[in-house]
Amino acid sequence: MATMHNPTTPQTAYILRLADNALILGQRLAEMCGHAPEMELDMALTNFSLDLIGQASLLYEHVLEREDLAPNVDALAMTRNLEEYRNCLLVAQPNANFAHIILRQYLFSTFQKYQYQALLGSNDKKLAAIAEKSLKEISYHIRFAQSWVLRLGDGTEESHEYMEDALECLWRYTGELFEKDEILAAVIDSGLSGDYTQEYKTWEAEVTAILSEAGGLTPPETLRMLVGGHAGKHDENLGHILKDLQYMQLKYPGLQW
Repeated sequence: MATMHNPTTPQTAYILRLADNALILGQRLAEMCGHAPEMELDMALTNFSLDLIGQASLLYEHVLEREDLAPNVDALAMTRNLEEYRNCLLVAQPNANFAHIILRQYLFSTFQKYQYQALLGSNDKKLAAIAEKSLKEISYHIRFAQSWVLRLGDGTEESHEYMEDALECLWRYTGELFEKDEILAAVIDSGLSGDYTQEYKTWEAEVTAILSEAGGLTPPETLRMLVGGHAGKHDENLGHILKDLQYMQLKYPGLQW
């Protein structure tokens, strides 16, 4: 395995967090290639995967420009230990069914919009440019996912039940998205990012309005929010992703196409 180093600054650690979010959700969506309910959806989910992995690639490159953490982008993205990944827990949740996939995408993409908007005024001009480019893709991800949340939630009794189950399972991971830990606080103080955590109520109102329109879906009120992904506290869900994602790089170190 390539020699890896941990970030030494909150700024690098935060950009790595952004990259890991994009990579892991991109890999999750890639699992659906050839398995979506219909061809149009198959193409859409695959394109989302490519968008996210493209974002991750730009962010990993920028991480290595700031700090020499790994020999190259491939090693950084695909050869770390599980506890060294800093993605939020939501993006690693399984593709249980199409309702889960589409709600996971909607919840994350609407959050990612606020997160990346907060980077537009960053004192890191390259990071701001990556955010500006990514927001164009995120905007489409939101429109597509939102349309299916509405269609399934306000569709048949069966589709509505699937959406209720997805909401019950996934909502508990949304608290982590707007959590201001020490790294994020330092990043905000340094001017690398604006404070998007102040947009939580706006995000919540936006999401709950769409859920209400989707056949009267309402987030569960009594769930304990699950956190820990940003600190590297992951479960078997990420482990299963990494088993596939890392196979070639670990089996054939330094592999190049």
